[in-house]
Amino acid sequence: MSPIDSYRRLFGLTGATYVVVAFLARLPLAMSQLGTLLLVTDATGSYGAGGFCAGALAVANALGATFWGGRADRVGQRRVVAVQSLAGAVAIAVLLLVVHARMPWGVAAVASAVAGLLLPQIGPLARVRWRPITARSGAAQPRLVDAAFSYEGAADEASFVLGPALVGLAVSAVNPSAALVAAAAGLAVFGTWFAVHDTARLTHVATRAASGVAGRLLTPALLALCGAQLVIGAVFGSVQTGTTVLATAAGQPGATGYFHALLGVGSVAAGLAMAGLPASFALPDRLRWFALALLVLAAPLLLVGSLGALVPVLLVLGCSVAPYMITTFTLGERVSPPARTGAAMTVLAAATGLGYALGAALAGRLADLGGHRPAYAVTVGAAVLAVVLSWATHRVLTRALRHSAEDAAPPASAAA
Repeated sequence: MSPIDSYRRLFGLTGATYVVVAFLARLPLAMSQLGTLLLVTDATGSYGAGGFCAGALAVANALGATFWGGRADRVGQRRVVAVQSLAGAVAIAVLLLVVHARMPWGVAAVASAVAGLLLPQIGPLARVRWRPITARSGAAQPRLVDAAFSYEGAADEASFVLGPALVGLAVSAVNPSAALVAAAAGLAVFGTWFAVHDTARLTHVATRAASGVAGRLLTPALLALCGAQLVIGAVFGSVQTGTTVLATAAGQPGATGYFHALLGVGSVAAGLAMAGLPASFALPDRLRWFALALLVLAAPLLLVGSLGALVPVLLVLGCSVAPYMITTFTLGERVSPPARTGAAMTVLAAATGLGYALGAALAGRLADLGGHRPAYAVTVGAAVLAVVLSWATHRVLTRALRHSAEDAAPPASAAA
């Protein structure tokens, strides 16, 4: 089955409306991080303060994701995501009020954290839905699930293309506040729509059926994957901060969103192409080589001295990002018990958010001292860690995959 045929069959199972809604519902989170960074930086004049508030939002979102993911496994995504979408929209509005009231930026950091705590992780929860959706596909299900994870990785990256671009448009046309107003409105509408879609009920039924064999969540394999996502989150946070500094120094702070979006362009294309990789290219092997590609393609950031030179570097760097993330999430789904998939996906997303916070905060502090190059040095350092982790945990991940496949195989007597 070709990648195009896989995607055609996959989307035929849900219809176009679900695919569009699930994509639009993840844009508010992509917009909120950069929107918060620019809003607070503009109000305070400090990259450190802006990076800290954006990091506070990301950390709180990461910590909240583990709780909300577990709740979604137990009571279903419908109720959990609906509450998060409406409450998160209100929290973003409160953040805007705090900043415009000229309160100390520490208060804005608290408001950012509250908003982050409530914002739903749509991408990971959408991944959970695909196995139940494809349950009646017979022998084609494994291939369809792989295609679904490739698509979701590309969709996440596309959201981080369009999200920053929308922020940049709002900043250029109006101000940073307009970006967060749009994020709040989009969350209230599309987040709630995603919550009540029929696929949420189907997923809850499948999760309840598997609840008798919940199994252990935080295995060595999942912890290794959390480390992998932590470093890719640091890449996102440091690249975003470094690009903000470079664009502001060039007198074009509103261009930050557009330039950061370049990182996702190559990533989307590479992510969609992942569905064509042969099954013989084992997932732990993929992680090692995609991590190495991340390092090689991140290194030129240290040589960038202008916005023009940044364009090709970000475009090419993106080609390693989605394949790396798709591989970690696919591994996470494979090595986790079926009844804990929602929690596993959100734990990985939480690790990404924590990495973003660390990367943004460290890069922001270094940028205040030395400009964009020290910020981009954080990106390269994170890529080095990605290589080390992927090679050091290869055996753990291979063993976990083998055990998972053995557990999923029918007993010999049943097969006979």
